[in-house]
Amino acid sequence: MDEHAQGWGRALPKQILQQSRWPDLVKNERPESGFFCVHFTRLKDVIMATAYWDSEKGAEGQAAPTSFWKAGHTPTLIAAFLYFDLAFMVWVLLGPLAPSISKTLGLTPAEKGLMVAVPTLMGAVLRVVNGLLVDRIGPKLSGAISQVIVIVGLFIAWLVGVNSFAGTLALGVILGFAGASFAIALPLASRWYPPEHQGKAMGLAGMGNSGTVLASLFAPVLAKLFGWNSVLGLACIPLTIVFIAYLIMAKDAPNAPAPKKLVDYFRPLKTADAWWLMGFYAVTFGGFVGLAASLPIYFTDQFGLTPIVAGYCTAGCVFAGSLIRPMGGALADKIGGVKALMIVYVAAALALAGVAYAPTLFSALGLFVAAMLALGIGNGSVFQLVPQRFQEEIGVMTGLVGMAGGIGGFYLASSLGIAKQFTGSFAPGFLIFAGLAVVAFLGISLVRARWRATWSSGARI
Repeated sequence: MDEHAQGWGRALPKQILQQSRWPDLVKNERPESGFFCVHFTRLKDVIMATAYWDSEKGAEGQAAPTSFWKAGHTPTLIAAFLYFDLAFMVWVLLGPLAPSISKTLGLTPAEKGLMVAVPTLMGAVLRVVNGLLVDRIGPKLSGAISQVIVIVGLFIAWLVGVNSFAGTLALGVILGFAGASFAIALPLASRWYPPEHQGKAMGLAGMGNSGTVLASLFAPVLAKLFGWNSVLGLACIPLTIVFIAYLIMAKDAPNAPAPKKLVDYFRPLKTADAWWLMGFYAVTFGGFVGLAASLPIYFTDQFGLTPIVAGYCTAGCVFAGSLIRPMGGALADKIGGVKALMIVYVAAALALAGVAYAPTLFSALGLFVAAMLALGIGNGSVFQLVPQRFQEEIGVMTGLVGMAGGIGGFYLASSLGIAKQFTGSFAPGFLIFAGLAVVAFLGISLVRARWRATWSSGARI
């Protein structure tokens, strides 16, 4: 570098240029907007400076920020949203169909609970698997493989028929691939966008969890018209349409990070903070997805509603939790994720404990909406905290925390069925999960002082 050392001077705003001593020619020829730049060249002991005006540079010498819709790849963003939305729709499909399936197959309450819980558990486990695939073969191909597995599995289930409890469990394993779409759709979209637009990209792609509402609204109606087994085949139609659109629209970003070693995925587990965050999300997201899968069974068994009306009630509750999630992140940004979670756990514990003793449909419905609103805020709040502690391992932690959430959902859905079978009531299941929310409140109270003292992200904690 002794012979030809070069460097770029900081771009100077217009008002500084007016005070400079550069030749009048430079100042008189400048355009109305832009920034004054200096290029330094050193030859031996002589340093030469070349001044010029660049309308494309920002105040720090960087390119002027572009709008969100020009910054990334919009077709990929749309494809990620559609994939995520339809995947979540079929992930919880057994929940709205559970009253009809259990009537046909003669399932016990515990079997019904396990049937709707298996897709949640498998989705949790497969999120880690999909994370590995995304790093190695890219998100587009990973998503295509996952969609083919789900479509083919549903088509075979419709063609052959699901005639036993074991068959419902096998179908639940296949639907777990749909639940694991979280680990594919978000990287597929977010890798196209610069840091200043990451929140918008993740938020728009992540809105696909609203697909759970579609299942609650339409699956019971279609089951009444055509039979519940036919719903499995009908689901293949929108899934296939979205799959074709996905293949056409989606594209892997050119700046994909290098694949991590397998051991890197588990390194964060050596820290206590990772386990705390996983535990907190197991309560918030676990409560959300566990209720989304179980409420159709609860409303039909507890209040004698038809599957269609139970689906409408479930859709209202799920919609509240889905809609509020982005607002939960915004609230956490404003008051801090720790404080937001403390409020969430208290509200969720009170609502779920109230549900255990709710005497009427309307009181139970109101308490469920309150619980889902709290849990939805909690989901956004947890992911406000994760990047503050694990900025370098955000991809890995997203998969691990998401897995913990799925495990929490499996526990809630299965425990409600077990409680109903052995006690004749859903109340013990709700009370135990309310107790877990209290434990989470005590946990966040225990770590908040240390987190605020040791984390140095600059954001509110």
